[in-house]
Amino acid sequence: MQRSPIVAAPFSTLLIAVLPFAVLTSCATTDVHDLDPPSARVRPHVLTAHDDVRVDDYYWLNQREDPEVIAYLEAENAYTEAVTAHLAGLRDELYDEIVARISPDDVSVPYEEDGYWYATRYEEGGEYPIYTRRKGAPDGPEQVLLDGPRLAEGHAYFAIGGFQVTTDGHTLAYAFDTVGRRKYDVRFNDLIGRRAYAEVLEDVTGNMAWAADGRTLFYARQDPQTLRSYQIWRHVLGTDPSQDELVYQEDDEEFRCFVSLTKSKRYLLIGSSQTLSSEYHYLDASDPRGAFQVVLPRERNHRYSVEHFGDHFYLLTNDSAKNRRLVRTPIGSHDRSAWEEVVPHDPDVLLEGTEFFSGHLVLRERAEGLTRIRVREWATGAEHLVDFGEPAYAAALSNNRTFDTTTLRYVYSSLTTPRSDYDYDLVTRERVLLKRDQVLPTERWGAFDPANYVTERLWVGARDGERIPISLVHRRDVPRDGTQPLLLSAYGSYGSSRDATFSSARLSLLDRGFIYAIAHVRGGREMGERWYDDGKLFNKKNTFTDFVDCALYLTSSGYTSTDRLFAQGGSAGGLLMGAICNMRPELFRGVVANVPFVDVVTTMLDDTIPLTTFEYDEWGNPNERAAYEYMLSYSPYDQVSEQDYPALLVTTGLHDSQVQYWEPAKWVAKLRVMNTGDEPLLLRTDMAAGHGGASGRFKRFEETAFTYAFLLDLVGEER
Repeated sequence: MQRSPIVAAPFSTLLIAVLPFAVLTSCATTDVHDLDPPSARVRPHVLTAHDDVRVDDYYWLNQREDPEVIAYLEAENAYTEAVTAHLAGLRDELYDEIVARISPDDVSVPYEEDGYWYATRYEEGGEYPIYTRRKGAPDGPEQVLLDGPRLAEGHAYFAIGGFQVTTDGHTLAYAFDTVGRRKYDVRFNDLIGRRAYAEVLEDVTGNMAWAADGRTLFYARQDPQTLRSYQIWRHVLGTDPSQDELVYQEDDEEFRCFVSLTKSKRYLLIGSSQTLSSEYHYLDASDPRGAFQVVLPRERNHRYSVEHFGDHFYLLTNDSAKNRRLVRTPIGSHDRSAWEEVVPHDPDVLLEGTEFFSGHLVLRERAEGLTRIRVREWATGAEHLVDFGEPAYAAALSNNRTFDTTTLRYVYSSLTTPRSDYDYDLVTRERVLLKRDQVLPTERWGAFDPANYVTERLWVGARDGERIPISLVHRRDVPRDGTQPLLLSAYGSYGSSRDATFSSARLSLLDRGFIYAIAHVRGGREMGERWYDDGKLFNKKNTFTDFVDCALYLTSSGYTSTDRLFAQGGSAGGLLMGAICNMRPELFRGVVANVPFVDVVTTMLDDTIPLTTFEYDEWGNPNERAAYEYMLSYSPYDQVSEQDYPALLVTTGLHDSQVQYWEPAKWVAKLRVMNTGDEPLLLRTDMAAGHGGASGRFKRFEETAFTYAFLLDLVGEER
């Protein structure tokens, strides 16, 4: 059904228009074709750059406080509820099933730091974690550090943004957000006297680090408009925060700064970074009023990170090493002449991170799209890889806070293996499973058995000759005859890799016959730094064509068919969803775009919007004509055209600080006018949340159940 452009009614009419939608949600047989969707008011706004004129009819939706904007978003929500009312029972079934698989009370594996064992636990029915510690041993008397359920009382949204305990264990600083816009307040607790301090650091980032004296906290502040973290401040416990001192300011709008403490706790670090460059300053943690010194001055195209061990700083650097190498330099040396190479560059292996122990160096690497852990003995140089034994998996270093140990803590997961915490002996190579997340049986599907599922690792030939890896999972009894629905997901930006990890919620799709696949498209770092470079700036379209080529392979190889192929991506992955909808809409039965970054050019031209200037080296600077024209050629909002679009579920959060809510809202408004098809087009805005969606351990699965019901309904079968 073609949607013709209609000028929206005044605000008062919009408020009234919400009511019929709310009533219709009680109807179990509502047909999408029986309802007229909301129509946003057309207010042409002229945008000019490089002698090119664009007219944005929905630019006005960027006024978050405008009652008409709120009314429009609420009308879209009511419409979405109305046309999916018939799925209420299925949503409830899916939600109950997803939650039933999760242990109602759970506790993390304790880790040791400074004589205390720290853990996080949930009580039955609790939406928020309780942070605890035990002195001397993991089975000692429990002390509650933060009671999440109590702190969250009275808040529609609540999130702990991190916490830091002083080295002596006496004082806790913790950050919390009650809006979802990642503006935190920091409070302090006396853990010995068991009382709260009076002072509060308001509207800060939540990034912080204690000095060795246990009284001086360094913390980061953000620009109130752009939310760029650009200042490091010093606060002394027990003093008025208005007297805090600014110790560092990052004036380059493309950089953001942060503060941290080395694993040795000997040095405080201030890092400043952007896509292509970084710089670190250090200060002896026992001298909190001293002056920070530069480790190595910033240079264009040089990124490095810093860790301390012994008499040296160790730098993970891309200097003469696209996939990075590890060097060390004496503390106090500020140039490359003193560097000693520790781990050389490998063009086939990306060096992602390190962990230092007194007797061993542990390297986190990525090769052929998979993570791996390499162990090197300091004394002999002997090396070995930790063996994981599955074709697609994810492994990560966990809480390793102690130097003098031969035990490495790591986390392992795969598409068929729940998150598993291991202790690994670096000498004997023996590993001990400490905990594996429980997957509880459900009434319909019974107990979870990984043997019922199959993981595959596929390689797809892209149109330019590259080989794109796909990680895929399905039930063992699923036929490969093109009849099965398949959900293909991807991200493909910022060098962020999508790993093949487990999801108990995903079982609700797999058990109903869905195949789930991850396309490891260019723009991530799955295949090394080159993979990232080939999917950003003037290579960004590779991300989109890789995804399309993976979709074509999956349909031509009998995994699914175009009338049963679905796609999902969020944030920059939502940009990918918008692009493939414009490029090849006929390939997909339905698309889920979560908090999608779809108005690329307008956003990147507005340096008052959070993240914009920081990301010029990711997307390009549209103030330069060539970058403007290239970005415009794929920007999903700008490239919407008159054609049949697949079914679309678009989600956003009113307080999103990373992708502003108005991008998906404008996109949907424009699609309503341009879409010549008759598939559902739904916008769902969480009016109380930000980029990450709803807070709470279980509440977030309401959105998952909604999405799964949307997909299953499109399949059109009882599953």
